[in-house]
Amino acid sequence: MRAPALHGASARGQIQQLRTPTFDHEADCLDALGRPLKDLRLSVIDQCNFRCTYCMPKEVFTKDYRFLSATERLSFDELTTLAGAFVQLGVDKIRLTGGEPLLRKDLERLIERLAAMTTRNGTPVELALTTNGSLLAAKARALKAAGLQRVTVSLDSLDDEVFRRMNGVDYPVSRVLEGIEAACAAGLAPVKVNTVIERGVNERQIVPLARHFRFSGVTVRFIEFMDVGGAASWTQNGVFTSADARRAIEEVFPLRAGEQHKLSDTAQVYRYADGAGDVGFISSVSQPFCGDCTRARVSADGKLFLCLFATESFDLRRLVKSGCSANDLAGEIREVWTRRGDRYSELREETRVVPGKKRYPTVRMSLVGG
Repeated sequence: MRAPALHGASARGQIQQLRTPTFDHEADCLDALGRPLKDLRLSVIDQCNFRCTYCMPKEVFTKDYRFLSATERLSFDELTTLAGAFVQLGVDKIRLTGGEPLLRKDLERLIERLAAMTTRNGTPVELALTTNGSLLAAKARALKAAGLQRVTVSLDSLDDEVFRRMNGVDYPVSRVLEGIEAACAAGLAPVKVNTVIERGVNERQIVPLARHFRFSGVTVRFIEFMDVGGAASWTQNGVFTSADARRAIEEVFPLRAGEQHKLSDTAQVYRYADGAGDVGFISSVSQPFCGDCTRARVSADGKLFLCLFATESFDLRRLVKSGCSANDLAGEIREVWTRRGDRYSELREETRVVPGKKRYPTVRMSLVGG
């Protein structure tokens, strides 16, 4: 893998002008910009039963699209070995992603293994899962029993017509809401809802979603429309900023700045002034947070990506298939992470030829998760 272009003290100075991390560096595996490796997004499958317009548009991901075969995906044994290597390096949170991870058969078996892992401090690894919610009602209790701690559900509209159009497969919003209720009942808390807002598509759903989940214990997080792999139609004009989303809510429900639990948290959290709960805003376009990114992504076929917008990867599959131990894997991962200088979102304006239009390749999001 080619070493990143940005590394060393000069790059660290550039990024610290924007935000100075305050991580505890003791024994951390640090990248070239001083960011520790703390979070692993582990994809278990690249297939999905939705065709969301901003991720897997059906015009591209047709019925003939070639996804990874079962033999190309890492086994649960191999995924467990990989996860163990990352935990050795300081990872304390693992998020299972896809595709749609609940499409992976017997996923509970993998969850049981990951839930048994402990961090270097001896505490259980935080284990979460992101899902479109279509299979959650049927699986919530089994997931909790296996050791999953919490879930994040993607839900872009409460309006059934808008939701069916955005998910691309005419799936009803009521069944996703049933999945959210089942997750809450099973104790997969705190349940979070992720909503991608695209201007001209679903910005009128911001207030209805906020209203629906007030006093429910569910936190809705509004995400700016990003130019990720799959979003071929992305333009700057499609971005409805977090500031605009927050103003829309504040016109109806007053908000107060909430507490950010970790510097690396992606969402800016606000609390309803009347105590109805929290709402979050993820501003990856208007206020990028590369300076605090502690996340690594591993695809279902064992490729390590250092950024959601990466175009290169490091092949961990060959090491796992060769019988490499978790200790040896950790050493290889450390070598890759210490060369990491990715800060794509902060540099995106410098990579555009035509302002506001996407022109560069990115790995498809269904392969590496969000």
